[in-house]
Amino acid sequence: MSTDKPTGDGLEGIEIPDDLSSLTGSADPSLAVIVTQIAGAQPLAAACSIAEISADAVPTEVGAVAVLADTKGDAPQKAVSALSQLVRGVPFVLVVKSGEQLTAFRWQDGAVEEELAPGLVLGGAPEVLEDLLVGDGDLSEIDGVVASGSVSRWKAMRQLTAAARKARKK
Repeated sequence: MSTDKPTGDGLEGIEIPDDLSSLTGSADPSLAVIVTQIAGAQPLAAACSIAEISADAVPTEVGAVAVLADTKGDAPQKAVSALSQLVRGVPFVLVVKSGEQLTAFRWQDGAVEEELAPGLVLGGAPEVLEDLLVGDGDLSEIDGVVASGSVSRWKAMRQLTAAARKARKK
């Protein structure tokens, strides 16, 4: 703590901490969302279940979105890494909201590829994603949301195997 002598400028008695990090609030994001090309909420919830990720899968017209339950520390990065390793060859976008700041990174095959401009990500984003990220959306009011915890790992494995078989036949 600063122990400078008073200067008579009216700031006597005010202490300025040496470490200002406590003034910025929590370092953990308030929201972490994984944007995917997975066609529906049910298959994304199944993939999250297999990867042991707690998330709510939200359907959109361009692919499902996973709203992560755990945003502490590097949990969002571990989640998108696990999903992108499970569903190889498909890009994922992790969007993290800390305060009013958004950051976005593209991941593929378990590794981060590049940072993306959040404005570009939101430019073509479905309305439901925009609503979630700006705080206007509430998961309980969105139709078709599937919690990853509602899909057992056994059921998830059967669903994904059947979907892969169906895709190979096409």
